[in-house]
Amino acid sequence: MQNLCLYIEHTNLSPTLTGKNIDQLVEEAKQYNFLGICVPPFWVKRAQREIGNEKVLLVTVAGFPLGYSMAETKLDEIQRAIDNGADEIDVVMNLSSFKTGIPWTKIEIAKCSKLAHDYQKILKVIIETAYLSDKEIIEASKLCADAGADFVKTSTGFAPNGATAEHVKLMRNSVPPHVGIKASGGIKTKEQAIELIEAGADRLGTSSGISLVGV
Repeated sequence: MQNLCLYIEHTNLSPTLTGKNIDQLVEEAKQYNFLGICVPPFWVKRAQREIGNEKVLLVTVAGFPLGYSMAETKLDEIQRAIDNGADEIDVVMNLSSFKTGIPWTKIEIAKCSKLAHDYQKILKVIIETAYLSDKEIIEASKLCADAGADFVKTSTGFAPNGATAEHVKLMRNSVPPHVGIKASGGIKTKEQAIELIEAGADRLGTSSGISLVGV
């Protein structure tokens, strides 16, 4: 698993998620040299405090998990996340407007990209591949890249299906080399991880990071 960069993802909104869980994510990232952690917006400030000066990227989400909140709401979430210490934002694309075929989808992503980049932060856009045809995956990936996204991401983890090698290949072939691909959702085994990386994923979002690195 050489050169494998892992996010430990914990982005569910379960009431059982506590501050102790967040602290544990940070400790695991430090211990196992994960690239970063992804936490709910509510916990960004605490996670940043626990990370301190360690080289652990702090990621959170916006418009999560359905993506059809107002653009102004997403922008406010992004701004607050940045103010609280987030390094990267994973924003959910508005599938409702995308499938309607209106240009607002691209405009909204461009607004989110500009805000993130104004603060030298990374923006990843979740297109939720489970709800898209192959043609739509290609179109959505190109749209995100054209709108300034740094990464296109497969899934929230809340849809019926997560990342697949076939979808990752479509995404990788649809965007220029400088745009990354993040695979997430249902990644539980080392075999899955290797398959997704070979398909073109630059990063993996998973809650099974420790088992993937063979610990």
